[in-house]
Amino acid sequence: MPNELSPSEAARRIGATTRTVQRWIANGTLPARRVGGRWRVAIGAIDALAQGSADSPREQRSAIRALFIANRGEIAARISLTCARLGISAIVPDTDGPDALDLLSIGAVVKATKDAGADALHPGFGFLAESAAFAEAVTAAGIRWVGPPPAAIRAMGDKASARRLARELGVPTLPGYDGMNQSDKALTAAAATIGAPLLVKPSAGGGGKGMRIVGDLAQLPDALAAARREARAAFGDDRLILERFLEGPRHVEVQVLFDSHGNGVHLGERDCSIQRRHQKVLEETPSPAVDPDTRRRLTDAALALGHAVGYVSAGTCEFLIADDGTLAFLEMNTRLQVEHPVTEAVTGRDLVADQLRIAAGEPLGFDQADIRPTGHAIEVRLYAEDAEAGFLPATGRIEALRWPSGDGIRVDAGVGLGAEIGGRFDPMLAKIIAAGPDRATALSCLTTALDETLVLGLTTNLSFLHWLVRRPEVIDGEARIDTLDRIWPADGTDGHADIPAAAWQSAGRLLGGGGWRLNARPTIRLVADDGTEQDVAVAPGSVDAVQSVLVEGVVHVDVGGRSVAIRHAPPPDVDRAAKAAAAHAQGGGPAEVVAPMPGSVLTVHVAVGDTVAIGDPVVTLEAMKMEHVVAATGPGRIAEVEVKPGDQVTRGASLATIEA
Repeated sequence: MPNELSPSEAARRIGATTRTVQRWIANGTLPARRVGGRWRVAIGAIDALAQGSADSPREQRSAIRALFIANRGEIAARISLTCARLGISAIVPDTDGPDALDLLSIGAVVKATKDAGADALHPGFGFLAESAAFAEAVTAAGIRWVGPPPAAIRAMGDKASARRLARELGVPTLPGYDGMNQSDKALTAAAATIGAPLLVKPSAGGGGKGMRIVGDLAQLPDALAAARREARAAFGDDRLILERFLEGPRHVEVQVLFDSHGNGVHLGERDCSIQRRHQKVLEETPSPAVDPDTRRRLTDAALALGHAVGYVSAGTCEFLIADDGTLAFLEMNTRLQVEHPVTEAVTGRDLVADQLRIAAGEPLGFDQADIRPTGHAIEVRLYAEDAEAGFLPATGRIEALRWPSGDGIRVDAGVGLGAEIGGRFDPMLAKIIAAGPDRATALSCLTTALDETLVLGLTTNLSFLHWLVRRPEVIDGEARIDTLDRIWPADGTDGHADIPAAAWQSAGRLLGGGGWRLNARPTIRLVADDGTEQDVAVAPGSVDAVQSVLVEGVVHVDVGGRSVAIRHAPPPDVDRAAKAAAAHAQGGGPAEVVAPMPGSVLTVHVAVGDTVAIGDPVVTLEAMKMEHVVAATGPGRIAEVEVKPGDQVTRGASLATIEA
């Protein structure tokens, strides 16, 4: 019957173990009936037991009545869903309003947790999730910490100490430097031994922040300085490690779970090779490149590392795999991963529920033989960023929104219609996950889901994701960590799709107006956000062939997944016309250097009168704790500098002017 479940399905529904459900059936706590020699449990019965039975998971977790979620966005929403199902009160702090909680302040977060009456705290990911000092402060305040012990965080959350431990355990690592001496002299000497290319990365934190690839050792001083700045801003810790940069490997990670009773299991591997700027874009499980022997080596290493540090809760060990099968341990993320939904899809487990049970002191209640992944799952991350402009973060308001639905589709979203996306936080808006019995089915399901997704009002990477899942490298499972660097922008262009006539027509109808012409349709002069102008002959009464929305005089139109803003073109401008004429007459003219993204001016590299060549740094901007160098687009003399360090700029703002 469709309203009945097997014991394992019932266990997954409420976040318990199969053995626990079987025990409830055996002692009569949970009503069940035999069908063909197998037990079947009514959905209503298992839900009722989870809500109120004295032997239910909710009561077993009585130590966790109210959970403070020290995070925001989609992960806060995702944790809240599990809490609601388990009868735990979820408390999500305000992080955007006038009374916003600073999620990087240990004291402020602990105080907010106590003031809210919460008896447990889940850190999510990012912010303070991998701070041992935070975990200590939480437990010292009498609040249950949903995560690993501080000692394990220190041992594994720190990349330098994790590398040293891995070597002691015989787990392979890349040649590199993880010493305590952090002087430029020590790092430069180590780099000379390692050789180029090498990777500079922060010892603390994650998410790709602060990483720099050094192809020529002459670039090392600048790379060290920039990596330290980003690491200090993002993690409050500017220690660095160096590693030999491995060309074109796969990035594969292993999900592990440990309880406080010494039990540990792995839940298989995830392939995270499709990345940009060391940040993951698409993740899947199982990896299309991992055979049984490689899987055994990966999972054995991950479990050995976890056991060695007394790990508790969910964690992930990350590795690189070369085409010849060579493995190299990278780091352990001592928290829940962004991409955990794909593992949940193939194992049937709720990893947040597992974390909460473990934090409540319960044993795992299952062993490795009980983990039997089936099928395939793929996830993509939807970011507020402009993939066609180097994946720079974008800001704006969501004016139209549609998520996909259907069998095998899951959306973990942290935004809704009307949400204002600023530059304070990571630009991830949502994760779209597709699962199926095999990889081809899952990928086809994901492709359809992306086609059904609509976000208008701000630039996202949705059009890029449309393109990505149709690429042969993805379809064939042949992507490496440098694949995007090689194939994007598409066809060596900037990737912007031409605005089709239907989009102009839709904008024209919504904006209305236009000049009257004898025996012809009225026309309207429009301009898009990329500067393209178009005379549109408005056809009244036609049905729009594209998705669009009019907001305060601007039409946001969907162009292959990209939100394009179209408005009335301004009347002719004398200054613009003069500049255009000068440029045409001189084969050049003054060129503005503009901000490609909103952010804060970190450094101004030039002064009026300086001579610059193409590619020379002009201004360094910082947004979302990452740096971006704005370079000169042509040679010339700096005629004007319009910003200074500390200024906040919007996208398109003029930074400097270069005279040819």
